[in-house]
Amino acid sequence: MTTLKHLFERNQIWANDIKDKDPEYFMDLSKQQAPQYLWIGCSDSRVPANQIVNLPPGEVFVHRNIANVVVHTDLNCLSVIQFAVETLKIKHIIVCGHYGCSGIKASMEKSAHGLIDNWLRHIKDVSRFHADKLQGLSAQDKHDRLCELNVIEQVTNVCNSTIVQNAWRNSEELSVHGWIYGIKNGILKDLDVTFTSNEELEKRNGPV
Repeated sequence: MTTLKHLFERNQIWANDIKDKDPEYFMDLSKQQAPQYLWIGCSDSRVPANQIVNLPPGEVFVHRNIANVVVHTDLNCLSVIQFAVETLKIKHIIVCGHYGCSGIKASMEKSAHGLIDNWLRHIKDVSRFHADKLQGLSAQDKHDRLCELNVIEQVTNVCNSTIVQNAWRNSEELSVHGWIYGIKNGILKDLDVTFTSNEELEKRNGPV
């Protein structure tokens, strides 16, 4: 039986190294979870939420899936959002995509990929909604732009969720942001789609 012994060994080294620097680190971390941020990102192994923003464990509540998609029938994602907003009382929801996203690339291909094609259908819809913005672009530019447009679309989906709608109706302090990460340079880019109320959402996207 394969036990992945080397990963347990690496875990022991990592834990010992942290305890050498701060003997109470894990004990303090175990006492509570009070993050201010919910990060909805891609499952890509190159995009670790905490490291990107240089925050320690306990500071970022995280949900990840292929191509950082938010679907109104995805109870997994919606449950995370609800727990973050209503129980943890987070103040910021960040939808973060990344350039070079394999999910976005797969959605642009005509070949079949199996079960994942059902998930990628949501990204194909984004491409269809914004066909005018993608027309005439080179393959690379089209891919990069679709990565951005997908984030913007998912921000709108988060804002239109019953959880965020209820929070805003109750005058709770809650902001939803759209960012994108550059794997080639490690830099985050704000896509200038931040909403803190239904009024702001309607001003940009029309009535909810």
